[in-house]
Amino acid sequence: MLALGIALSAIAAFIVSSVYYALATPFERRRLGDAALDRGRPVPWKAAVELLRTALVAGVFAWIAAQANLLGWPSAMLLALVAWLGFPVILLTGSVLWERVPVVTAVLHAGDWLLKLLLIGAVLGVLH
Repeated sequence: MLALGIALSAIAAFIVSSVYYALATPFERRRLGDAALDRGRPVPWKAAVELLRTALVAGVFAWIAAQANLLGWPSAMLLALVAWLGFPVILLTGSVLWERVPVVTAVLHAGDWLLKLLLIGAVLGVLH
């Protein structure tokens, strides 16, 4: 059942993330103007790599949750929030501080990570 949860949560997170960026990127472009990266439409191989990356995140999340006995829905959601604060938020604030990444871009990516981790936690928690 865990393998099914990993696969389903990876696919769901990939789809939600794609929609998120489609909706949020115009806001970033309005805020940054010419300084905004033009990510364009991803070529198929990049989409496939992103799906694999998301599956790896889901697998690691599932492993941590299983080892810590946090696979129930409420526990998995809490783990998702803690993981979000402990990893993407820390990395993204570092990119703003040290690499001059615009705050709006870091916030955009932080929102994506929050959605992904919560969705992975929810799917794994419900299927467990």
